[in-house]
Amino acid sequence: MKKYSGNIVDVLNEKVYPGTIYVENGKIKKITKDLVEYETFILPGFIDAHVHVESSMLPPSEFARIAVIHGSVGCVSDAHEIANVMGVEGVKYMIDSGHIFPFHFYFSAPSCVPATCMETSGAKITAEDIEKMILEYKVKYLGEMMNFPGVLRELPEVMDKIKVAKKYNLPIDGHAPGLTGDDLKTYVKAGISTDHESFTEEEALEKLKLGMKILIREGSAAKNFNELIPLADEYFEDMMFCSDDKHPNDLIKGHINSLVRRSISSGISAMKTLRMACVNPVLHYDLDVGLLQKGDSADFIEVNNLHGFEILKTVIKGTVVAENNVTNLPYKPAKIVNNFNIAKKKIEDCFVPDKGKPVKVIETIDHQLMTNKGTFMLKAQDGNLVSDIENDILKIVVINRYSEANPGISFIKGFGLKDGAIASSVAHDSHNIIVVGTNDKDICDAANMIIEKKGGIAFVSNKQQKYEILPLPIAGLMSNEPYYVVAEKYDDLDILAKINGSKLIAPFMTLSFMALLVIPSIKLSDKGLFDGEKFELVDIYA
Repeated sequence: MKKYSGNIVDVLNEKVYPGTIYVENGKIKKITKDLVEYETFILPGFIDAHVHVESSMLPPSEFARIAVIHGSVGCVSDAHEIANVMGVEGVKYMIDSGHIFPFHFYFSAPSCVPATCMETSGAKITAEDIEKMILEYKVKYLGEMMNFPGVLRELPEVMDKIKVAKKYNLPIDGHAPGLTGDDLKTYVKAGISTDHESFTEEEALEKLKLGMKILIREGSAAKNFNELIPLADEYFEDMMFCSDDKHPNDLIKGHINSLVRRSISSGISAMKTLRMACVNPVLHYDLDVGLLQKGDSADFIEVNNLHGFEILKTVIKGTVVAENNVTNLPYKPAKIVNNFNIAKKKIEDCFVPDKGKPVKVIETIDHQLMTNKGTFMLKAQDGNLVSDIENDILKIVVINRYSEANPGISFIKGFGLKDGAIASSVAHDSHNIIVVGTNDKDICDAANMIIEKKGGIAFVSNKQQKYEILPLPIAGLMSNEPYYVVAEKYDDLDILAKINGSKLIAPFMTLSFMALLVIPSIKLSDKGLFDGEKFELVDIYA
């Protein structure tokens, strides 16, 4: 029988006492109270309440190797990224990878595959598929219902999926950016229980008062912690922490532990903070993660104190999986699966004819997934519209990677590139190829590098003779290399984008969301420019 001694933080009962935990067969056999004070503290492990593991560009097995260093013992993961590429088999791939190590992965039955009918995805998931995943794969919840217009209009294919989740009493995750008033009431009444898209305190408060659980998100691009943390002092029982989308270089720096430190620095008590970080996800999703109670799974962390929260040790199912900032989980190469079916493109595929009219332009907002709409007269060359570097209006192209088709093309403001092009096969939610660049040659070459590798993120500058790519051979979303290699290559590409002019905090993450049609107000799919407020494809010419 193993034993672990320290000042035990019983978050459920809001007590701290010196004690010893006895572990047998991965379970807590008993907990005794000791007479001596200890220098370290033992508390439940952290849980990411909503994450797309694929956004780390790592398979679950490799994601776990980093997460345990930061004291995370589990995550509630919506596998809709790989599901949009490979369907139900993609979800099964994530579940199998998640079983390699003793880390608590809880995957969803993705609700929106495809997210909309205005884009081309690699698969479709029906209500029947969702029931299959619930019964055969034991998924814990219905993934975020991004098609909130479909809920409001009570579209049969949307409501059928919700009915399946209700049939098995599973939580239904939400996704309702900016939704308020009667529409929000209708959305909540349909059975939606959470939201991680609130970007103002007022919006989150309205949702809380309607009974929704609010997830404070701090990812690589979307950051809502500062706006929402003031609510935690009063509403901590109905709030959780999540990363949603976190790139590998950011994941190496920290996970939920970073939000715990920030919460306490913001004046939220340790017990309230730990309630959000450790307990609320377990209760809401009915997870079998231990909470330091007799008979629980032996999942806990040891920290230096309840202020700095330096992670000294992480234990999952009775196994010490990380100690002193070093993972004990070994690297295991992941199996490669994919869905990539197109040939290389020609430069003329990127042309947009000049019609002498102003053009609708996507305007990025740093730190947010939302965009604004702009209208500008653009430069033309040889009868075609081109990027206007001086005014930071660049061409953006989305290329269908599942079948041969003309790409969607528009223009975007806010990326700041002065030379070259950046490209990615991570393009929410259908994960076609997305490229932003200063000229058509670089745009085309960057896209072709990704087509050649069947997935990746890339930077190309013919002027500088720079051709850099991080291959993502697993579904065009994830690498099969060790996390530190992926993080280093990602960092190199991030730096290239920034030294070539981008002022965005995460250029590649922001790029990936410029095809996310379910976030207003205007985005680009492989089928064309999409107005998220009208929920329809629109002409790029004003």
